[in-house]
Amino acid sequence: MKSKFLPALTFIMLASIACSTTAFPAPEPTAIAPAAAAMFTPIPTLTSVPEPALLSKSLILVSSPFNESGDGPIYAITAQTPQLQGSDDPRVAALNARMNEIVKNEVDKFRADILANQPVQPFVAGSSFDMRYTLLGQRDDVWSIKFEAMYFYDGAAHPGHYSITLNYDLNHGELTLDDLFLADANYLQFISDYCKAELATRDIGFTDPVFMSGADPLPENYQRWNLADEGFAVTFDEYQVAPYVAGAQTVIIPYADLRPVSNLNGVLQIFDR
Repeated sequence: MKSKFLPALTFIMLASIACSTTAFPAPEPTAIAPAAAAMFTPIPTLTSVPEPALLSKSLILVSSPFNESGDGPIYAITAQTPQLQGSDDPRVAALNARMNEIVKNEVDKFRADILANQPVQPFVAGSSFDMRYTLLGQRDDVWSIKFEAMYFYDGAAHPGHYSITLNYDLNHGELTLDDLFLADANYLQFISDYCKAELATRDIGFTDPVFMSGADPLPENYQRWNLADEGFAVTFDEYQVAPYVAGAQTVIIPYADLRPVSNLNGVLQIFDR
């Protein structure tokens, strides 16, 4: 009888073990081989790096008027000085100081000339000086301004005119032509050829050799230029490339046409868009 119940007892014991609710111990963590570990390296999330905020976005350009007159000799001086408002950043203060310096220097020179050379009694109605400005281009933190002066000396046949240009990067200061063009490029020749071809199409008497030399590729002939919104603007003051009656001449060179000599890693890339 004893041997008769032995198989049944064995079955009951095995079933009891299988149905036990006791949890098995968790397996020990297994180290991942170096080669396999690389497969599990998380993919970095690509995030865009924000561009630095442009200082000029908070700025506005306003005019600061100046008026002065004298009786002996008789003269009148008027001027408009551009000034940036909206920030006390030292870079803005530096540009404001430079613009103020330009206007002040011209006013001081005219006043000194009048006081030294004009008679106390006027020939007509006295002498005068007026200086104004135009913002020709502004992109990012680059500002391009053209100052235009009109002066009259009492007794002269007609008034005179001249211009001064200022191209300024708030982050780097006043710009020169060397900042714009490739170091090994003969950019003055390139600009001169373009300007001469354009001026020759105008009925201003430019083809006279006396005036054609005013556009030769010399630094003194290309001191007045602007990074205008519509292109690289070269100004030739009266008498430089044409007689007085023709007035000052401005040639606009599209930025795309300047690419062969431009430093496109510099300021020109801001305007050549």
